[in-house]
Amino acid sequence: MKQRIITGVIAGALFISIAIFGGWLYTGLLVLLAIIGFTEYVRMNGVAWSDPSSLLGYASVLLFVLPWAEWGIKMPSDLTILWMLAFLLLAVTVITKNRTTLDGAALMLLGALYVGYGFVAMIEIRQMEQNGLFWTFLTFFCIWASDIGAYFFGRAFGKTKLWPSISPNKTIEGALGGVLLSLAVSAVFALTASELIEWPKALLIGLIAAVAGQFGDLIQSAYKRVRNIKDTGSLLPGHGGVLDRCDSWLIVFPLLWLTELLPV
Repeated sequence: MKQRIITGVIAGALFISIAIFGGWLYTGLLVLLAIIGFTEYVRMNGVAWSDPSSLLGYASVLLFVLPWAEWGIKMPSDLTILWMLAFLLLAVTVITKNRTTLDGAALMLLGALYVGYGFVAMIEIRQMEQNGLFWTFLTFFCIWASDIGAYFFGRAFGKTKLWPSISPNKTIEGALGGVLLSLAVSAVFALTASELIEWPKALLIGLIAAVAGQFGDLIQSAYKRVRNIKDTGSLLPGHGGVLDRCDSWLIVFPLLWLTELLPV
């Protein structure tokens, strides 16, 4: 527990500092996290990084997350990238005479979308010309509040298991505590920046960040249980890998971005 707290505080402070700096440093960090995260995804599915399907997945993740517009390069739409990836992965199943299976191709398509689109949403929101840091911090702080609230409320009051077959330690009381703390944080943002966000929208973002974030956690827990692994990686001592730490981020940011609850 001590190691987990120390690592979390140091990593959190460093991440917040980089987010404040923004620009190439923040983008570069998230690009790196996306590459590491996809590597974890490939490894947990038992596929070599050098497999043709993996290489296509890496290429697609980079097509999503690299700052092509800043380099003056016009990229195809996200849908076009996904369709081309699907086509190429299906072609690989033919070229390899089904050594790369249809199921394997589908896994790489899912992974590229899950990791690539998740991280590009974080990058795009921070890079907004108007108040990108505000919307980034609002989202992150609500997610983190949900995690903290769920943990401590669960330890203090948890009695009713939330989903024991997937995550045996999570409780309904903890989940509700996470929602409440996320709502409280979103209310603070609305109170201190009323010119940027109204109360109803702030509370809705807080609610979605908590509920969707906890689903993101459960999704990763379910996947790890299927693959019979404890952590997706060992990047952060006591915390696991990138997908372990960013599971909520990868769901919440795209959801708020696509629903336009965050400015686009």
